[in-house]
Amino acid sequence: MTARIRRLAPRALTVLVAGAAAAGLSACGGSDITRGRLEHSIPQSFANRYVAQAKLLGHTGVTVASLHPRATCDKGGPKVADRGPGADWNCYMSWDDPNTPLPDGTGRFELNVHSNDCYTAGGPSKVVGLITITDTRGNDVPNPVFEWDTCFDPQSPGSLTKPAGVPSALTLPTGKVKSDAGGRVDPVLKCSAGAAGGCAGILTAKIGSRVVESVRYQLAPSGDNDFPFTLSGGERKPGSRLTLTAAPLIGTSSRPSTTLAVQ
Repeated sequence: MTARIRRLAPRALTVLVAGAAAAGLSACGGSDITRGRLEHSIPQSFANRYVAQAKLLGHTGVTVASLHPRATCDKGGPKVADRGPGADWNCYMSWDDPNTPLPDGTGRFELNVHSNDCYTAGGPSKVVGLITITDTRGNDVPNPVFEWDTCFDPQSPGSLTKPAGVPSALTLPTGKVKSDAGGRVDPVLKCSAGAAGGCAGILTAKIGSRVVESVRYQLAPSGDNDFPFTLSGGERKPGSRLTLTAAPLIGTSSRPSTTLAVQ
């Protein structure tokens, strides 16, 4: 999804001063902005807007209580501390709506989190729809879930959330991987049955010490998918070794990495 991030308008001089102070605390590791607080905040704000969207679309039986929204958030990947403001926050959301099942088990929401404890969230258009939707009267209206602004309580609990049930486990491929004439390889990842949310995280491909690419993976429980990478001329020759390393954000991994022989 192409991020469409807009900043919240300044509310008052006091907010600006408080934001600057919060930014200073962030640099010292004392920011109010934590993964746990976002994981508690975004499900509620999302649910309110999702219910508003359902009413516009004429979907019945969708309530805040029935959605059971859950979130797992991450800032900037596995090597960045999950704390502080920034536009590099991602929250993987899962929820229960029989009208619109989640194809990948989760939807990735991009967050621009500000130092005043407010943030802008944008949802994946393939799941929540485009910037406008057609209501029951045939009118094009703003999509309340496409992008929204909200704030969280800096005094709220900061504990991490966990999905109910046994976490799904990611299985990395073993053995060999075939390269086509253009150097493309398509290793297949699998996610076991387990808790809602399935498997999500970051997959890094390397040839020797060179990083080919890092991509995000999202798989529904019991799902699988191929993840293409393109190797350069010398890397695609038979005998090259492709190493895949998984950094799970949702679920676990049966092994941290695997090395495949390129054919």
